Amino acid sequence: MDHDPMNTPTSRALVPFNNTLPARATQTETNAQTAYDQHEPAPVDFALVRRETHLKDKADVEKYLPDILGRALARIWIDNQFRDRFAAGPVETLAAYGVYLPRTISIDFVTVGTPRPQIVVYEQRFPGAPRRKLLYLRLSMVAGR
Repeated sequence: MDHDPMNTPTSRALVPFNNTLPARATQTETNAQTAYDQHEPAPVDFALVRRETHLKDKADVEKYLPDILGRALARIWIDNQFRDRFAAGPVETLAAYGVYLPRTISIDFVTVGTPRPQIVVYEQRFPGAPRRKLLYLRLSMVAGR
């Protein structure tokens, strides 16, 4: 049985962690990593959603997309390959991971002029209309004691 530092009364760990090395990868895990390396959706550990998600309108986008993009930002922080893919096409990357947006929604991934990457979501109600910012997300580093 592994020792779980989160279950000790003196632990100061913010998240559970395991002090042992992971088991050797199985052939299935190796194949999953190869698929990921070839720009296919990642194994379940890195899924942005548990099942295919179709956001139908602005209300769905405002309600569900912040959580999904929060997971994407966390992954961008630790996975350069995912970051590059997301930067090249945020909407297409979300679709590859089972998240489908209405045609009126666009996403910009901003890295220039900001200390941390930022995701900005816009709505354009019809072609030629100005885009309206719906929301933006960026990682914030907060520490406390």
